[in-house]
Amino acid sequence: MSQINGFVGRRGFLKFAGVMGIGAAAFGHRFWDTQQAAAADVHPVNPNPVSASEAIRRLLNGNERFINQQRKYPDQSLERLRLVAKAQYPFAAILGCADSRVPAEIVFDQGLGDLFVVRVAGNVASDMAIGSLEYSTAVLGSQLIVVLGHKRCGAVTEAIKNEPLPGRIGFVVESIKPALANVKLTTGNTSDDAVIANVKYQAKQLQESSIILAKLLSVGKLKIVGACYDLDTGKVNIVN
Repeated sequence: MSQINGFVGRRGFLKFAGVMGIGAAAFGHRFWDTQQAAAADVHPVNPNPVSASEAIRRLLNGNERFINQQRKYPDQSLERLRLVAKAQYPFAAILGCADSRVPAEIVFDQGLGDLFVVRVAGNVASDMAIGSLEYSTAVLGSQLIVVLGHKRCGAVTEAIKNEPLPGRIGFVVESIKPALANVKLTTGNTSDDAVIANVKYQAKQLQESSIILAKLLSVGKLKIVGACYDLDTGKVNIVN
C-alpha cells in the first residue's frame, strides 16, 4: 500500500479493501476476518488528530450557538474551501438519521471539512455505514463517532408499529427492531425511549460489527457516543 509520511494513504487503503473484498468472496468469512484484523492496524493520515473529549466539546459548544442563534458559521470561507480541497481531516464522524430536519453541520454550527457525516434513515449501522466510518477513523483520523438520533424518528415509529412496509423500507425498520427489546421507560414517552434505545443499540453494533473500530477503541484512538436531537428546541443531548 502507498504511504504518506509513514502512514497508509487513502488510495492504498481503498485498494487494499477492494482486494480483501475479492478475497472474502473467494475464500469465505474466515479469510476476511483475518485481513480485517490486519487492516485495523492502519494508521490515520491526520498529523494532528483532535481528541474525542475535545471533539465532543466543539460539537456541544456549536450546538449551544445554534440554539441561541449565535452561530459563527466557521470554516465556510473560500480560503477554507480551497484548503480542504487538498486534504480532509474531520475532527468527528456522525452517524445520523437521514431526516431533513437534522443536518449535522448546521445543528453543530460546523463548516467544510469539520465533520464526516454518514446519514441513513434511523441512523442504522448498516454495512455501508460501518465501512464509511471505518474510513473516517482508520484513514482520516477522526477519534470520535457520534450516533445521532432524534425525537419522533419516523423509522423508529414504524419499527414500533411492526407492520408490513413497501419496497426496501422494511430493511431499515428490521435493523431497528432488535433495539426495541432494550427499551427502558425513562422519559415517560415510549417513542422517545425507543429512539434512545435505538441510538444505544446502533452504537453497540458499531463496536461489535467492526474489528477496525474495535481495535481503535481498544487502543484509545476512538470513542463512540450516542446523542439525541430535540426537533422542537434544536438541543443535542448526550445519551449515556
